[in-house]
Amino acid sequence: MNTYPELTKNYISGKWRDGTGNTELEVDNPYNGEILGRIKTASIDDINEAYKSAKNAQKEWEKVNPFEKSSILEKAVQLFQARRDELVDLLIKESGSTYLKANVEVDFVIAITRESASFPLRMTGEIIPSLVAGKENRLYRKPVGVVSVIGPFNFPMYLAQRSIAPALATGNGVVLKPDSQTPITGATIIAKIFEEAGIPKGLLNVVVPNRKEVGDILMEHPIPRVISFTGSTGVGRHIGEICGRLIKKPILELGGNNALLVLEDANIDRAVNSALFGKFLHNGQICMSLNRIVVHEKLYDEFVEKYVTLAQKIKVGNPEDKETLIGPLINKNAIERILADIEKAKKQGAEVVLEGKVEGNVLYPYILTGTNDVATAQNEMFGPVATIIKCHSDQEAIDIANDSQYGLSGAVHAGSIERGVEVAKQIVTGMVHVNDQSVNDEPLIAFGGEKDSGIGRFGGIRSLHEFTTEQWISVQREERESPYHVNYLK
Repeated sequence: MNTYPELTKNYISGKWRDGTGNTELEVDNPYNGEILGRIKTASIDDINEAYKSAKNAQKEWEKVNPFEKSSILEKAVQLFQARRDELVDLLIKESGSTYLKANVEVDFVIAITRESASFPLRMTGEIIPSLVAGKENRLYRKPVGVVSVIGPFNFPMYLAQRSIAPALATGNGVVLKPDSQTPITGATIIAKIFEEAGIPKGLLNVVVPNRKEVGDILMEHPIPRVISFTGSTGVGRHIGEICGRLIKKPILELGGNNALLVLEDANIDRAVNSALFGKFLHNGQICMSLNRIVVHEKLYDEFVEKYVTLAQKIKVGNPEDKETLIGPLINKNAIERILADIEKAKKQGAEVVLEGKVEGNVLYPYILTGTNDVATAQNEMFGPVATIIKCHSDQEAIDIANDSQYGLSGAVHAGSIERGVEVAKQIVTGMVHVNDQSVNDEPLIAFGGEKDSGIGRFGGIRSLHEFTTEQWISVQREERESPYHVNYLK
């Protein structure tokens, strides 16, 4: 905050300024309630200016030499690396990230920005044979124009940058709206770094509105052609409906109810370790977090015992302590929602085998055993709560995993890798990790979900394609025979 005094401003038309909305947003530390800053929110007029600015700047940015574009992205990589300590500190203070999670997030940000720096040099076209004599078919890859990016609170910096960097690299303008709980790490710090990297003024804009004042203008505005949203399935469905009505392209990365399947020949200690990592990283506030752990009856009792024993040893509390692995949830409402689901699951027959406690916004781990029908198994917990379910066969484990509206991530532990892969292929989900846990993201690999977990894919060439379009231009080099022309001459 001391290095970047602009971080509590909107960034519109290349200028850091207060919004002209009617609300002042308080940004606080979810662990201790400390006020980190106050932001005057953006109005509809501010949003309209941001979109116009992005549109105007994009026309010139599209013409910039691809090597120059790539150099600006590379400069941003260097700045993210140089500012690592500050970025980690901001993530800990604003989003409640632990030291471990914050460093992982910065690594992800650096990786996707570096990969995106290659995109300007990969905006290639094609020449394709034609059915028509003397015709040359050309396919040109072009930016879509302006992209609207709407980010979440849990991995605020990375899940915004995952769209911003590819969109800018492929020649687009961007208007970014962060979650109101993480506007600094989810937006203003990113814009500041790109500003220092030398991006043209007005190309990247940040607006921090009060949704009650601006409604759906971010999606309904006529300028953006692509809406990239990461967040809940409910909000994603609403955005998807707007995009369908207005013929815009949605990229939606939504919720998950991810399962870890522990088959009868699995290495139980490796499986337990994966289950701890995949469940409790960032307190379970990750769309890829494990929600259900499905264990074969042969290993079930031993697994539950070891899992509970090790979960009790996890250090919980202040995220500024580098040894802490579970810190605060984002707000009190999250704790109340989770505790209500736990109580409901208990009434449905689930047994609490490890009972946590609440200290402020910190929730200690809860572990339940039960069926796939209890509330904690059916609902995405987005917190440090795991439900362990017994199964009797591979097929039953697959059926349990698929008995969900979601299909984002998952994992399978098996003694035979190929057995694990064959099981993984039968799970209806965008990503499955064999002999690992569910929280994986890499800059070159297709990332995305099935069913209610979203539409579209991030990563490598897929990100390049998501934020671009193709235009067919044909060239008729020889005069083409025309029956109309012949008849006219006669």
